[in-house]
Amino acid sequence: MTQYARMTWNGNRLWTSRGRRLASEGLQRALEHTLGKSKELVPLEEGTLERSGRVNMLGALEGQITFDTVYAARQHEELTWKHLPGRQAKYLEQPMNTERQVMLELMAVPLRRWLRG
Repeated sequence: MTQYARMTWNGNRLWTSRGRRLASEGLQRALEHTLGKSKELVPLEEGTLERSGRVNMLGALEGQITFDTVYAARQHEELTWKHLPGRQAKYLEQPMNTERQVMLELMAVPLRRWLRG
């Protein structure tokens, strides 16, 4: 269920405290966006799973999206379970794939503004 996206850049200007801070802000915005899209798809009965969704920043340039219920992983992986219309399994995996370009743009915006300014 874990998915990783790896990005490499070259440029010493970005490796300053301001560059790292802006990259971290962009990453957090991208993760928050994807969490929002995921919450639109998460299976819904009482809303507990949807409310458990969080973005956790693990460091300046590392973060994760989590759904913290005992059944979150099973709900995500079980393709045979029935859900309300518009709700589905793979509620996190799909937005990670479909929102990739939006996430990259959200991560780039703060750095682009700084580099152009």
